[in-house]
Amino acid sequence: MSISIAAPYRGGLATPSFLYRPETRGFALGLIASVIWGSYLALSRAGVSSGLHATDIAALRFGVAGIIMLPWLLRHTASTARDISMTRALALSAVAGPLFIVIGVGGYMFAPLAHGAVVQPAAVTLGSIGLAYFLLGDRPTSSRVIGIGIILCGLAIIAGPSLLASGASTAIGDLLFMSAGLMWALFAVFSKRWGVSPVAGTAVVSVLSAVVFVPFYVLVIGPERLLAISWQMLAAQVVVQGVLSGVVAVIAFSAAVRTLGVGRASVFPAMVPAFAIAIGAPITGELPTTLQFGGLAIVTVGLLAAIGVLTLPRKSMA
Repeated sequence: MSISIAAPYRGGLATPSFLYRPETRGFALGLIASVIWGSYLALSRAGVSSGLHATDIAALRFGVAGIIMLPWLLRHTASTARDISMTRALALSAVAGPLFIVIGVGGYMFAPLAHGAVVQPAAVTLGSIGLAYFLLGDRPTSSRVIGIGIILCGLAIIAGPSLLASGASTAIGDLLFMSAGLMWALFAVFSKRWGVSPVAGTAVVSVLSAVVFVPFYVLVIGPERLLAISWQMLAAQVVVQGVLSGVVAVIAFSAAVRTLGVGRASVFPAMVPAFAIAIGAPITGELPTTLQFGGLAIVTVGLLAAIGVLTLPRKSMA
């Protein structure tokens, strides 16, 4: 297979043309989002183990992200208001704002890292496939349907033993993770359907969430838990939750969705479980069991099959 050259040789190494394709940039941005999401899940679990509540992490995320995105929004107020109505801004903030963080991070009060690292990304992928079909007319292929069945088997392996050993509380955590994943799938589909630009969508959600939630948090809930943790943990939460997850990952994933489409971009949540467990194991000390590793592998295979990265062999038809 030959690789075409985008530009003639001019005294240096020529760059392969595929590096200039929009699809290449889309996959690179999606991969960046996956790594950040893995860090976000791991740091969220570490924060809960350190005594933080989901509302503390939500305040950190949108307080920092809101400050970062406010200058951009002020400079582009007119164009943003023209492209994103208040109704759509509220809808995007409802599914990707503080409630999304409170529900997703709140699951760690009931379930361990391995559950959040698998259930939430799986719900994002499955939700994106289903919503893309109903709202965008993206009909799922047979590989996606089979992949969904594989995912359900893997989730049963991961969650089942903990559910039987720990009681019904683990199921509550899994339900919260699943709900958060479906909310993020709604955000991706809404952004694609309404043609929301990645930066504008991030700015609107971050600033609106900061204006509404942060004052409520300071006046009603209080930052005592944030002030009680070590400065190292606080600094890590600010960087990962506010800067990377709150701004960089949202822009990167939204750009990937806009470039590749919802169905193809759903490959990136499939990579999150491996990143989350690899990053989180030394941070939280929660090593998955052998059975959970097997379930993780099955879920990953199912996710990759569901979005078409793995193709199933077919018999040739005469």
